[in-house]
Amino acid sequence: MNEKNITIKRMADYEYNVRYEAADVFVDGYYRELSFLNKDKEKLKSAFKNTFHPDVFYLAEIDGKIAGILACADCRQRAMTIDKAVMKKEFGFIVGNLVYFFLKGEFNTPLAYPADTAYIECVATSGAARGKGVCTALFQHVMQELPYNKFILEVVDTNQNAYRLYKKLGFTEFKRKPEKHSKLKGFHERIYMNWYKDK
Repeated sequence: MNEKNITIKRMADYEYNVRYEAADVFVDGYYRELSFLNKDKEKLKSAFKNTFHPDVFYLAEIDGKIAGILACADCRQRAMTIDKAVMKKEFGFIVGNLVYFFLKGEFNTPLAYPADTAYIECVATSGAARGKGVCTALFQHVMQELPYNKFILEVVDTNQNAYRLYKKLGFTEFKRKPEKHSKLKGFHERIYMNWYKDK
């Protein structure tokens, strides 16, 4: 299957609610990281489906089924908002508070980048669609169609497949940052990469 079979659409432009389908891909893509919160995929989907900001999420479809997601955040809007009350409701008081503690800094903090800079986050592909060009199609869409001059992303040091893909797409590493609680999180460093649009 090549990229011609893949269609890209902004979440906000759907005429029906696609949050559950997007959460399905999100949980599938990040299950290794999320499973320490809860092993129940349905519980995880329920917890995260209403955290997404549809204006910045782009969804890839193959044959009408959502197969990939990518958020293109900026200084005005992050990809997700983590709500403490929702996390406590879904995971219970103790785990819910822990989830909020770990994720609020990750997603609730505004980005200190100029308005012409995009921050790519929440990139995920469903298990069934991996290796079919979904991630590449999502990246090419936002890099070509959106009016930013610079794109920044981060990838953890244990995700070598993603790192290789981002390099292939033209991203260059510019910084590494050691991770706190690395044993709990399962990685040691965050690698920051950027890509500039030709002017």
